[in-house]
Amino acid sequence: MQAQLSPDEIASANRRDGASSEPPGVFDSVKSLGGSLYGLAHDHLRIISLETRLAGESLVNMIAAGVVLAVLVVSAWLMLVAIGVMLLVDSGVVIIAALLLAAAVNLGIAFVLFRAIRNMSHHLGFPATIRSLGNKSGAVHGGES
Repeated sequence: MQAQLSPDEIASANRRDGASSEPPGVFDSVKSLGGSLYGLAHDHLRIISLETRLAGESLVNMIAAGVVLAVLVVSAWLMLVAIGVMLLVDSGVVIIAALLLAAAVNLGIAFVLFRAIRNMSHHLGFPATIRSLGNKSGAVHGGES
């Protein structure tokens, strides 16, 4: 047979065991919330740290692959130019003239690419955005209206 405990005895036993029948106070809730926010911020910073490291490693690998790619493309281009010069020489063109023609073609292509890059560089200054902001503020930036 079990003995029945009175409500006072139950409350006294709970206080002795460290358990409280009262809900946690505001301070305990704020402390718990602070701990949760700290844990959440720690987790976010850890993810950011790991992703930053991964992005850095990926960037280094991409640059290395780009350098190797550039070397391969340049060597292939030089082989094509050499084949062109050899074909010209085989068809009876003097070797000096064939080399000058190859150099002229290379310089021509370089000039066309230079002009294209120069024309595209205009867009790096966000001209439409600057014009839009200039029109809204009524100010003139850099001599443009």
